[in-house]
Amino acid sequence: MPLSNWPPVSVVMPVLNEERHLEEAVGRVLDQEYPGELEVVLAIGPSKDRTEQIAERLAAADSRITIVPNPTGKTPAGLNVGIAQAKHDIVVRVDGHGVLTQGYITRAVEVLEESGADNVGGVMAAEGRTAFEMAVACAYRSRLGLGASTFHQGGQAGPADTVYLGVFRRAALERVGGFDESMHRAQDWELNYRIRKTGGLIWFSPDLSVTYRPRSSLAAVAKQFFHTGQWRREVIRRHPETASKRYLAPPVAVALLALGTIVGIVGLIVGSSLLDLGFVIPLGYALAVIAGSAMEGRYLPWKALFWLPAVIATMHISWGLGFIVGLQEKPAGPALTTPGTA
Repeated sequence: MPLSNWPPVSVVMPVLNEERHLEEAVGRVLDQEYPGELEVVLAIGPSKDRTEQIAERLAAADSRITIVPNPTGKTPAGLNVGIAQAKHDIVVRVDGHGVLTQGYITRAVEVLEESGADNVGGVMAAEGRTAFEMAVACAYRSRLGLGASTFHQGGQAGPADTVYLGVFRRAALERVGGFDESMHRAQDWELNYRIRKTGGLIWFSPDLSVTYRPRSSLAAVAKQFFHTGQWRREVIRRHPETASKRYLAPPVAVALLALGTIVGIVGLIVGSSLLDLGFVIPLGYALAVIAGSAMEGRYLPWKALFWLPAVIATMHISWGLGFIVGLQEKPAGPALTTPGTA
């Protein structure tokens, strides 16, 4: 496209407690060398670290950056207030711990034009810095961990159920009422579901890649995946037709592990060698995770490989437990707004 025809874009970033990654994430956006007009809207939640100060410093240094408050700190609310502030008809979603690859926005606009889609996105390229983070990144990419999705592993360009982050046409966001603010997690999947239900097209392109910085501790991974499981159950509660083997596998695995362990313990108590066989389930699971980790993580440094089985098991069990427990209080229902033009 001639330079004069490149449409202006708005990059919207919901940000909370991101002092570690925010400067890198914003810097990579500003360095995109997009040939059209570009603005960055930071929706800042009530952070407990130096996120707000860093954001203010970045905004003072570059007039393309605007800050808007997100009092709830919730991601979908931040996205909606950011989109409402944004000036342009193409909206690029970026997270505070996501790092765009060079040329991402330019290529995304080209893919929007080529595909006619309402939302385009690509690969969530998890990349760790420490040995533990490398293990988490490997688990994200692995089929043993989370790698069943195209946007984790890559694949052929084409229609998709959902994509990572996304580059949207504002008209599509307005058509479906924006992000559902009652969906504190899984809001991307749920929004893309509504776009598809209204006849819109979601398009995956392997040309688009965003570096994702994973959690840096086992406790943080467990918390993340417990909440993910809770909200995935909420998605299925609202949209039962979206249930799949992939989403039901973790809670089934947790139930079987619990059953096998309980039966085995009872066998030890009553002295039944038959009931002792219940331990075969958790033992078999542990051996499968260790063997699978050795295969999937064979390229990792040994310290990262050491962490990999624990990371994968934590993902599975936390996700499954979250799904089984569900949300303690059901959200009141869809909380949709129509993002306007500020």
